[in-house]
Amino acid sequence: MAHISPFKAVRPQPALSSQVASPPYDVLSSEEARIAVNDNPHSFLHVTKSEVDMPPSLSIYDPSVYEKAKSNLHEMLSAGVLLKEDKPCYYIYELTMSGITQTGLVCCSSVDDYEHDIIKKHEFTRPEKEQDRINHISITGAQTGNVFLAYRNVADIDELIADWKLAYSPVYDFKAVDGIVHRIWVIDAEDKISSITRIFSEQVPCTYIADGHHRAASAAKVRKALGDKAGPEANGFLTTLFPANELRILPYNRVIKDLNGHSSEELISALQEEFMLSSADGPVDPKELHEFGMYLDGKWYHLTAIEGTYTEDPIGVLDVSILSNNILEKLLDIADQRTDKRIDFVGGIRGLKELEKRVDSGEMKLAFSFHPVTIGQLFDIADSGNVMPPKSTWFEPKLRDGLLTHMI
Repeated sequence: MAHISPFKAVRPQPALSSQVASPPYDVLSSEEARIAVNDNPHSFLHVTKSEVDMPPSLSIYDPSVYEKAKSNLHEMLSAGVLLKEDKPCYYIYELTMSGITQTGLVCCSSVDDYEHDIIKKHEFTRPEKEQDRINHISITGAQTGNVFLAYRNVADIDELIADWKLAYSPVYDFKAVDGIVHRIWVIDAEDKISSITRIFSEQVPCTYIADGHHRAASAAKVRKALGDKAGPEANGFLTTLFPANELRILPYNRVIKDLNGHSSEELISALQEEFMLSSADGPVDPKELHEFGMYLDGKWYHLTAIEGTYTEDPIGVLDVSILSNNILEKLLDIADQRTDKRIDFVGGIRGLKELEKRVDSGEMKLAFSFHPVTIGQLFDIADSGNVMPPKSTWFEPKLRDGLLTHMI
């Protein structure tokens, strides 16, 4: 069963919450982060992407970047921009996007649960991204990035959270520049804290990583590296748990640097062996399973996988698997998407125009859009012990960094 615990969050003074709150570290480039922190010394990007305060020529993985993150965090604490909770609490995090609201519980999930697969995974991690988070956690002494977990709905949890939201006012309530509304409540009553802990330990057999595989893996490896020096706080990692019926998955599209020696005409011809292919009048946003969009040489194409060219098992039937097996590996020689530098990933929230931009700039040669994985597919694959191709899911809206931080 799932083991969760309350924690003493480091969080902003309420009047500064909207200034401190920042997008997750991995959804902005360094250049975008530098623009975002303009005229905002309180932005938590100074902690999560501290290269914004360093020379642009410096590698973002340079040890001094992590040391700068540490000093920026402690300066924000010393200046009173951030405060630390007096007692361990749970927190309710509500996000509203385009009129749709979803509500999660912020807590510490057990590293033991992660290692024993009570917290289930659905993808492998990329080594360089994992090492980056290990360095960040180790040097700052803080888990600044939230791991997004899902679980099958439990009526008792839904009721308890709904009742608390009705009875109390949120400590934070603001609309971010992207139009998403963020609200956070503090659950500090001992009886409610005990009830939440108990319900999860009795009624939630497992949770599922929806977003944050690298952050979760890094937290576990930091605890292992600390060994006997690890305090009790290192036994948990920062998570927000959402009931499955409130979650929305967007696709995680692909851009590729080259055609692996093929001409455009040769690639199009090869694709027609396993896909029905036709030209499209504009951007292709697939609405059905096994449909794909391809952007090449300034043109969009519509692809549909031909029946029999893919397997029907839980992994093989996924569109990300069809793309990986029948195009990326077979035609473009991209066997390991975690390590191959010829491929990059574009979250669905950025839209199809971002794919066009990356290709039209000459940075990339080719882009693919596809239909998103469903939450049911994610659960089925994780339950079976299998993993999807990397970067198969993009969840939206995103939790903001800086509102709740866990010190280890």
